[in-house]
Amino acid sequence: MNHVAYIAVMAGVTYLIRVIPFAFFRRKIRSKFLRSFLYYIPYAVLSAMTIPAIFYSTGSVLTAAAGTAAALCLAFFGLPLIAVALAASLAAFLTGLLL
Repeated sequence: MNHVAYIAVMAGVTYLIRVIPFAFFRRKIRSKFLRSFLYYIPYAVLSAMTIPAIFYSTGSVLTAAAGTAAALCLAFFGLPLIAVALAASLAAFLTGLLL
């Protein structure tokens, strides 16, 4: 029964997060500062959730750093996401083998 309550709370929170902006901002936001602030929030939240997960996923900071470095280099050159993910995994794996 607790699982149903957890799912209901998560559904309510998700719904409120999506509805509250519509309730408060009925007109277009004209402030450039506020618009730019709201524009970058998803990127900041995604980074705040992803970066710690990267460094705790392998159990070793060195292997995580190697995978992250490989991913950043390949993403900088515009390779597809699957290639970046596979190369980062391979770099972390090979670094773990060498240690």
